[in-house]
Parts: sequence; C-alpha cells; structure tokens
Amino acid sequence: SAILHQTDPSTRLDAQTLNYISRDPVGVAGLISPWNLPLYLMTWKIAPAIAYGNTCVAKPSELTSLTASMLCDVLNEAGIPKGVVNMVFGTGANAGAALVAHKDVPLISFTGGTVTGRAVATVAAPMFKKLSLELGGKNPNLIFDDAQLDQAVETTVRSSFLNQGEICLCGSRIYVQRGVYDKFMDTFAKKVRELKVGDPADPGTFVGALVSNDHLEKVSAFLDLARDEKAQIVVGGNRPQLKGDFAGGYFLEPTVIADVKHHSKIQQDEIFGPVVTVTPFDTADEAIEMANGTRYGLSATVWTQSLTTSHSVSERLHAGTVWVNNWMSRDLRVPFGGVKESGIGREGQDGSRDFFTESKTICVRAL
Repeated sequence: SAILHQTDPSTRLDAQTLNYISRDPVGVAGLISPWNLPLYLMTWKIAPAIAYGNTCVAKPSELTSLTASMLCDVLNEAGIPKGVVNMVFGTGANAGAALVAHKDVPLISFTGGTVTGRAVATVAAPMFKKLSLELGGKNPNLIFDDAQLDQAVETTVRSSFLNQGEICLCGSRIYVQRGVYDKFMDTFAKKVRELKVGDPADPGTFVGALVSNDHLEKVSAFLDLARDEKAQIVVGGNRPQLKGDFAGGYFLEPTVIADVKHHSKIQQDEIFGPVVTVTPFDTADEAIEMANGTRYGLSATVWTQSLTTSHSVSERLHAGTVWVNNWMSRDLRVPFGGVKESGIGREGQDGSRDFFTESKTICVRAL
C-alpha cells in the first residue's frame, strides 16, 4: 500500500509553473547480507528493491547458503520473473567484492561488520554508487533508579542473549543507576544462570551454538582479556560440556562481566556473542557520556518511568534507534540505520524509497 499509493510534494513558482517529482528505479541493486539473521535481513533488502522496480543481485553469507537457496525456491513459487532476483553464492572476498566493484551495479546495500563495511565504501565511493551500510553495534542499555525493574531485567536478559547475542541490536553494555545496581545485578545474574544452553530444537533451550569455531575463539578471546584485566566474571565464561550430538559444539555459556574499565576492548569492541558488561552510574550525564563513548552508534535502550528522562536522555544518545522501556519493537515504516561507525544511510519505508529510487524534478510551464 505504501509503495502503490505514495505521495511526493509539488510546488508552484507562479500560476503557470509547476514542479513535481518523478521517481525512477536505480537499476541493478547489489544486496549483501550477513549470516546471523539470514532470511530476515536478505528479504528486508530484496522486498523494497524489487517493489520500487529494480532488479537485484543478492549475495548471502557463505555461512548460510542453504537458507538463501531455500528462499530462491520460495521466490520461484511466488512467480517472481526470471532475472529479477539473482542469488550469487560465494565468499565475500570473491563474489561480494566482485559485486561491489561491478560497473553495472549502481547501488550497494550491505549489512555486516564495520571492517568489511569500510572496505565496501572504499571501492564503492569513487564509483559514486548509492551506498547503504548497516554495520556493527556496541549498544548501551541505560537502567535508571525509577525503572520497572522486573520488566527491565526480563527484557535485558532477552536483549543480551537472544540468538546467542549474535544480533547487531543486542544490548552488550548495561549501565545501571547505583540505587538499583545491586538489586538489578542479583536478579539479572540469577535469571542468566537459569538460561538453558544446548539443542536448538529443544523448546526449553535459549542459547544455541555460535556460528563457527573461528567466531567462538574470537568471543572467547574477550573472556581471556577480562581475566587478564582482573574484571569480575559474575556469570558464565566457560564452554559447557554437552553430550551426544552436541559434544564439542561451538557453545558458550551466557556471560555477565562487571568491573570493566571504560577504555577496555571489552567495552569498546563489538563482541557479537553471549557476553555483556554491567556498570553502575550515578547521574544521567555520566550514563550518557559512557553510552556515547564508543565509535559505534546503532541503537540504545532506556528504562525509566519518567517522561522527562525518556525524552532528554533519548535526544542526547548517539544512536540511530532508541527504545524506551522496550527492545526490538520494529516498525518497518520508520527509518533504520546507525551513526558513527555503525553505518551510513537509512532504510525503512521512506528511507528505502529514497535509496532504491532516483528522484527527478520536472518543471512544467503552461504556455
């Protein structure tokens, strides 16, 4: 409905001269998606690209090729014409790099890590391609003294460890006002200890395996650093010893770390796993300074019953999305993207329209 019945402004210079906007498809859209939410993030790109009249070449992560192959079957069953959606399989260094550098692909939408995003921009920018980059996050959760603590704890457990923490929007830095810090930590730690790690097909499991052994080793290196820096591992920090088919799998206990220095890599770098830090604060100014004190700016969460605090803190946070008293409530009609090293550009209803079309101003004068 939003695509079929959209409006654009028109203006009159005088009684005889009218300006209006026409929108044309960009052409071939290069769409590169990551492994962590392979179906969700690929369809998030394909749908607006083709809805606005483009064709697309989609490159899924080499770690989730089967999901993309199954999507091809669905697209064929839905009757998408041949050549409109083209799925190319391969590694980022080969297929992805070739797509970004291709002279006949004028638009690139990339979701993935900040390092790779920088490489994409380096190639695409001199070619003057339209570019949307949704990159990493080191997202803060700010929990104030007046928060509904039970709800804040329940949601923070989910926002910390859903999908093993392998979501760019997961809250990995938790800041708690000192008046409720001890109570929050006791309750939060208890609930995290209760999370079941194991078989993803078991309805009782909350934490499954990480995507690969390489990624497990990367995440585990942050835990080694925490021990070296004398931080306190309050919960987890170990590989669970599972049996049967899951013995030796890429599992890691959900981990809560306290007493981490602000400038530690644990606080500054995206871990992208089931690891969070918890830090006390005294004033809103202190919390905002710490929350903004990374190179990332994708999302943030604020927990408070004060309307004044909700607005004043949200306005000062450097983030593309701020959730107040909730997390991951996604309305696809609003802009989505990050600031700083979390990316450039916005997608979502109006953002996707602007990105996947070229606007043309037509000025007509009646003679």
